[in-house]
Amino acid sequence: MIEHPVDAVVTLLAGVRRVAVLTGAGISAESGVPTFRGQDGLWKQYRAESLATPEAFERDPALVWEWYDWRRGLIAPVEPNAGHRVLAGWEALFGDFAVITQNVDGLHAKAGSRNLVELHGNIWKLRCTKEGTVEEVRETPLRRLPPVCPSCGSLRRPHIVWFGEALDPDVLDRAAAISRSCQVMFVLGTSGIVQPAASLPFAAARAGAKIVEVNIEPTPLTPQADHFLPGKAGDVLSDLDRRLRERMAA
Repeated sequence: MIEHPVDAVVTLLAGVRRVAVLTGAGISAESGVPTFRGQDGLWKQYRAESLATPEAFERDPALVWEWYDWRRGLIAPVEPNAGHRVLAGWEALFGDFAVITQNVDGLHAKAGSRNLVELHGNIWKLRCTKEGTVEEVRETPLRRLPPVCPSCGSLRRPHIVWFGEALDPDVLDRAAAISRSCQVMFVLGTSGIVQPAASLPFAAARAGAKIVEVNIEPTPLTPQADHFLPGKAGDVLSDLDRRLRERMAA
């Protein structure tokens, strides 16, 4: 009898304790978060790629902040979906579990995930351009655009990695360490082409981890994955979670 692909992954999960997950825009799109890239990123006459840069902020911080304030307003009412909630619940199911995300919308934290690495930052956090201090500010719309640091009066910027900027080395190091130490890595809703995030599953595989990809269509990672489960993250993870908990309760 040929084992169902989902059952094969359940069998794999039942025998491990160190699990990591890498998520991309797909899981947020299931909650209704726009991608803010391409046609979805068009705001007034601007595209996301022309606003999310250090140069744009230096040239016109008020314009950049107007766009981010608009984005924050769109994201504010969005709720985590079943996929986010399953991952939050898995923190109690495995001895060592972490989520690494490329998303900046804060939905993983809103769902309850605590062992979380936000590779590209968080749209709800503001960073002082002088002192580097970071504060979460949920207020939307912001009372003052552009916002200033209450400590030193300098401009604050979104705590997000912009085009042309490197990731925080400490954040990247933590993500890499998690990838190298896990026994199973899930890759959910990501195109597999944005670096350095796209390299993390390969680092995990080189260290001996099994790779489980969940996506609505194949990606460059698919031929290298040990298991490919087609579909939306919320649907696939909910099915996996149900079967896994039934297995563990038996």
